[in-house]
Amino acid sequence: MTAVQKFATEGIAPPERLAFWNALVDRVYSGTYVKSASEDFTGEMWTWQVGDLAMIRPRSTASFVGRDPRYTAEERLILHLQCRGSSIHRQSGTETALGAGDFVIASPHEAYAIDLAAHELLVVEFPRAPLAERFAGLDDMLRQRMSGATPGARVFHDFLLSLWRQSQQGFSDPDWQDGVSQVFYDLIALAMRGAARGEAAMPAADSALRRRVLGMIEAQLPDPALRTLSLSAACGASVRTVQNLFAGMGTTPSAYILERRLVRAAERLHAAPEASITEIAFECGFNDSAYFARAFRQRFGVSPSEWRRK
Repeated sequence: MTAVQKFATEGIAPPERLAFWNALVDRVYSGTYVKSASEDFTGEMWTWQVGDLAMIRPRSTASFVGRDPRYTAEERLILHLQCRGSSIHRQSGTETALGAGDFVIASPHEAYAIDLAAHELLVVEFPRAPLAERFAGLDDMLRQRMSGATPGARVFHDFLLSLWRQSQQGFSDPDWQDGVSQVFYDLIALAMRGAARGEAAMPAADSALRRRVLGMIEAQLPDPALRTLSLSAACGASVRTVQNLFAGMGTTPSAYILERRLVRAAERLHAAPEASITEIAFECGFNDSAYFARAFRQRFGVSPSEWRRK
């Protein structure tokens, strides 16, 4: 297992950042290239190899990512899970729009392209065979959007985030690495089955509305006024329609917004040690630090300060 490595454009002169980033991404995932219309492109990336899982966690300003076909003796797949922001994936004539929490599985052996807003992703390249053993009809699900709103997808997302939180521990035990791989394949298959059932049961119009609403939530999380009424007004749907949309996901708008704020705060506590807990609470849409602390403890079992220390 390789140690986690972090790369960033910080300290790189703006005219040189994109060239630096392209050299980096091609080294991590060969054949990958990045374009950006912004003169102020910035990015951060963590890379980690655990057993047969080649993982990266990139975040950057808006960009276009492409990848040329990669030929290997072993057939592989690549997962893109949208943590923040939105994206459009294109491969083999199929266009897939992702909102926060959604994921798509593609083939690195065929060219693909991704249009990304400002974002954070979890990306994993892995052998195809273990997933094919666990999920029948895998080919039918490739290049298809899989919703992050199902219980299985949320557990899978939480597992990946938890795994990254352990990344600094430097575990090298082969049994641990093998166990992580097995859990990864089991959970991604579970998430795929839930996503397949959910999409089959949801009318196309409802599916489009859900993607729009979830994308709006991710973009507006810092706004303390974000609530059901503002969502319904912004998307031109009734309050009852928005409530029913979340009821189909097994939650409510307010509970979902709170969950996303707490998860983002947990990530920021780890990623931004220089920021105060109160600053992070306000940044994530809380306007009462005491309420944030209570909600955080109820969700994660520890206080924000204890979470940061661990």
